[in-house]
Amino acid sequence: MAWSGTYKPVVFAILLFTFAINCFAQKTDTLHEFKVRAAKARHISADARLDVFAPGQKIITIDSAVLQQYQYQSIASLLAQQAPVFIKSYGFNSLATLNFRGASAAQSSVFWNGVPIQNAALGVTDVSLLPVSLMDKVNIVYGGSSALWGSGNVGGALMLENDMPVFDSLHTALSVSAGAGSFTQYMGALKAAYNNRRWFFSLNAYGQSAKDNFSYTDLSGSTKKMVNDAMYGGGAIAEAAYRFADKNVISLTAWYQYNNRDIPPALFETDSLKNSVNSSLRTVLQWNKETTGNKWYLKSSFIADNMVYDDPAILLHANNSTYQYYQEAGWQHKLDDHNQFLIFLPTQITWMKMVPDTLTRSIFKTAIAGAYNVKAFHNRLNAAVNVRAEIVNSTSFLLPGLDASYKVAEWLSLRGNVQRTYRTPTLDELYYVPGGNTTLKPEQGWNEDAGYSIKVKKGAFVFHHDLSVFNRNIKDWIVWFGGAIWTPHNIAQVHSRGVETQNEFLYTVGQVIFHISLNTSYIVATTTNSYIPNDGSIGKQIPYTPIYNGQANVGLSFKGLSFSYNHTYTGYRYITTDESEYLSPYQTGNIQAMYNIVCSRPILLLMQCNNVWNNRYAVVSARPMPGINYIIGVKFTILQ
Repeated sequence: MAWSGTYKPVVFAILLFTFAINCFAQKTDTLHEFKVRAAKARHISADARLDVFAPGQKIITIDSAVLQQYQYQSIASLLAQQAPVFIKSYGFNSLATLNFRGASAAQSSVFWNGVPIQNAALGVTDVSLLPVSLMDKVNIVYGGSSALWGSGNVGGALMLENDMPVFDSLHTALSVSAGAGSFTQYMGALKAAYNNRRWFFSLNAYGQSAKDNFSYTDLSGSTKKMVNDAMYGGGAIAEAAYRFADKNVISLTAWYQYNNRDIPPALFETDSLKNSVNSSLRTVLQWNKETTGNKWYLKSSFIADNMVYDDPAILLHANNSTYQYYQEAGWQHKLDDHNQFLIFLPTQITWMKMVPDTLTRSIFKTAIAGAYNVKAFHNRLNAAVNVRAEIVNSTSFLLPGLDASYKVAEWLSLRGNVQRTYRTPTLDELYYVPGGNTTLKPEQGWNEDAGYSIKVKKGAFVFHHDLSVFNRNIKDWIVWFGGAIWTPHNIAQVHSRGVETQNEFLYTVGQVIFHISLNTSYIVATTTNSYIPNDGSIGKQIPYTPIYNGQANVGLSFKGLSFSYNHTYTGYRYITTDESEYLSPYQTGNIQAMYNIVCSRPILLLMQCNNVWNNRYAVVSARPMPGINYIIGVKFTILQ
């Protein structure tokens, strides 16, 4: 078996990474950690695909108090410190992409309110450009689920959501916040909402600036200050909703964002004048209606992304605009307390004008998909069957999936998931000039994972342990390589497998809550076959996929005060396909503190100190990361 060579290290990893935790109490003035959902036990999303029809998938929910603690940082920073997912970061205010279980960035999906927001040309999302402050819910889905989320969802998905509109008696809310930190960082934010029984309006806006002038060590061992590293930007999400009648709502949400970032020199460069300006407009028009046992919805989304890249040193100026239209209609019907189904029809069109040939290139996707959920044996068994028939341009294929969870006892539950995965090449992979490859084949294969969850509560103690084992085989994996001109190629097959653990321990004494947690991952992702003769990558780890990765948290809370120390470890990352070069492991220590002053107009004080041990490290080769740095902030609730 392909797994046999990894039995010993997997067992060693399980024994080595012992248990522990967190879960601060259910108060808004305490700092929670993420929670793992094995079987559906609570409402985690407004999207039924996530909340109802994926009972056997591993889903991590970031608690709202943790989002509050990281409100001055990006989604990239949040996930790097608080979730078992590798963030490939090129620097303090530079590009950062997702790596789920050894999958490439293009195999990792990002959704906002159920709409895919990957760049239409690149097929990836820069998570360093996604501010935590604009999001109300963050869920992470591990493992592919193409039947529910479409072709391209191979490694996993990041789910970002804003809260659904609230219709009640007349109510107005308003809060403002401001922060400052190392590297001349300044940030501010405003949140406002108004609603009555018919109308709902909300605005969530932010702005930030920084000069990333930290010290680093160059290739000769000298200490220098980073140059060409300023950034500024901002954005806002505005929503308007109207309720025609009870459970019949139409809403329009618009998200605009702008970021201007200088690109500092790599270690092999003496200087840099590079600059990147990113702007995006994302809109979603949605209608929802509910009756007894039925839910209907229709959403239409238009997304425009623009990137301007300048490098005066080589007289390069690039201005790329990409567009996406997405539409989805769905019907969820509850047959009885144990059976329900969902039928939905998604359509997506992505296009861009390629430079220099000025031709408009596009990809058209449409599908019909269904999901059926059944509960049996006094709700101990929760299973879902999912299937999607999809057409991409002129190619059609079927994507089935099956997942389930079973509650063996009050303290023990099991889960399993099997899905077919499929990803068609992106616009850049097909048509980029120079280097695009129109002969590329789609990536396809199967994803399997299983796990168990143990949760024990006895008196003042709460213990939670979760373990997942996964296996994925992908044929025709796409990789860019070459000399002066890089071109994407299909390498025959990549096999990814591994084990992940989440461990939590909570102890309460009076009003004091102690917590400790440990999250670990062991991932082997190797090339098992190649179209290239004498390929040195056979049996070698995929570049920039750490075999070992983990985060630990320890802290306490007392009334409105919470304090937490976070420690991260990232293992060796090979930077060549034949493992001839690598980056050394690194560790960072991070401190978070939060104090909620409860009064007629609550005040929230925040503090974060990152890389407290001032370690020198790089996530990506030749791109140094900053040493110790801090952020302090205050939030005033004016109306609530």
